[in-house]
Amino acid sequence: MNEALLRSLTPGVLGILVRRGADFAAAEDAVQDALVEAVRVWPADPPRDAKGWLVTVAWRKFLDAARADTARRRREEVVDQEPVTGPAVGVDDTLQLYFLCAHPSLTPSSAVALTLRAVGGLTTRQIAEAYLVPEATMAQRISRAKRTVSGVRFDQPGDIATVLRVLYLVFNEGYSGDVDLAAEAIRLTRQLAAVIDHPEVAGLLALMLLHHARRAGRTAVDGSLVPLAEQDRRTWDTGLIAEGVEILQAALARDRLGEFQAQAAIAALHADAPTAEETDWVQIAEWYDELVRLTGSPVVRLNRAVAVGEADGPRAGLAALAEVDEALPRRTAVAAYLHERDGDPETAARLYSEAAHRAPNLAERDYLTRQAARLNAELKARRRF
Repeated sequence: MNEALLRSLTPGVLGILVRRGADFAAAEDAVQDALVEAVRVWPADPPRDAKGWLVTVAWRKFLDAARADTARRRREEVVDQEPVTGPAVGVDDTLQLYFLCAHPSLTPSSAVALTLRAVGGLTTRQIAEAYLVPEATMAQRISRAKRTVSGVRFDQPGDIATVLRVLYLVFNEGYSGDVDLAAEAIRLTRQLAAVIDHPEVAGLLALMLLHHARRAGRTAVDGSLVPLAEQDRRTWDTGLIAEGVEILQAALARDRLGEFQAQAAIAALHADAPTAEETDWVQIAEWYDELVRLTGSPVVRLNRAVAVGEADGPRAGLAALAEVDEALPRRTAVAAYLHERDGDPETAARLYSEAAHRAPNLAERDYLTRQAARLNAELKARRRF
């Protein structure tokens, strides 16, 4: 059974049902039922037209459900006249599905779950395991999301920026359960890039590829975090880096700069450096200036302070950091790093310890705790002599 094929066909099949008149929630349920049927039937009797088979079975599942619901009997009389022989020729509703699943009326978490289910073809169980929540909880979340968007007209224009933010949220979840969400986000972004020619879609895809290329070097054998400067660059995937850079260059050549293109340019500069010491921090700081202009994001300002500290020295970095809200997550960790580079280990040790208490996850907490312990040990050793 080719699970990848099934998942790749899901959005197109769902789009056809919705265009034929099925409401989104009922159509999505019917497609999921058809996928289950495919898993049962295809190994012994594979169809010649996989998509046509799924459309036919999903449509019949939808009609069966409609017939069982007396409240929908009038609608059934209309939709039952539609042909069920295969997919509509020349119609690709994939883009509209992306827009629908990232509808502004949905919360980010609901948009992510619905995108993974309706566009990605993942099961509710897989999504629940990936987000470490009970399957019943995720089922309720997806059900609410489907009800929310069921009344939205399928041909309404959508906001590509919202779609890209949803896909980036998926990518940043990384890996959990039996689903590699980073790889899934890359697959869905590739799929999106195939149906819309937009430089920011290309920018996001390039960014994902460049980050994903460094994945093997990001953690040690014991699962602890390895900072970028200490990563073994021989573990980086040069093929993904080359692809990401090529996609980025083509996007930048269109002269319609957006935040994902700028982020990808920063990632490309990191990937291009043979060693951490050879990183072009001046260019990186300049790209962060562009990102601040584009987004005004406090997180971007925080990252810019690090880049300025590397390009112009730690005191310049601390001056840039002074403009960042003290309540921002990870600000204390950045302050600790810059103070250590400025030759103030006592302040740095104290700040690393404070940052560890505020860390959003165990891996970061362990890393920051080790940094504080390292500096405290060095300070204690100095005092002995």
